[in-house]
Amino acid sequence: KEGGGGKDSCRMAPAKDDKKGSKGKESTKGGAGKASKEGGGGKAKKKKWSKGKQKEKVNAAVFFDKNLYEKLKKEVPSYKLITPSIISERMRCNVSMARRAIRDLEGKGIIRPIAKHASQCIYTRALAAKE
Repeated sequence: KEGGGGKDSCRMAPAKDDKKGSKGKESTKGGAGKASKEGGGGKAKKKKWSKGKQKEKVNAAVFFDKNLYEKLKKEVPSYKLITPSIISERMRCNVSMARRAIRDLEGKGIIRPIAKHASQCIYTRALAAKE
């Protein structure tokens, strides 16, 4: 039963699998298998796209509650560099809320502006200016 012509093709299939297995071993050594594959003009493997890095979604507050506002008034004046993005990151609130808070603190004289621009405003604590 083993001497048939159909059986020869079955015997060839494991030999191809063995080549694939040895190719996998070569690629772990240094990628020599890929270079020889491309140089020979064989069918190249399709590049698999990476899913990319995804930023974690922050559960940011949308309104100031009493605790958050007290924390903001206590901690923000101690920062050397104050920007809306820094406040939103540390206080876990929206940037629009951080901008409002900065305007409020500036109005009270707790912080002072260093650079004001439409896209980014930079502030510092007002205590450093008085000393």
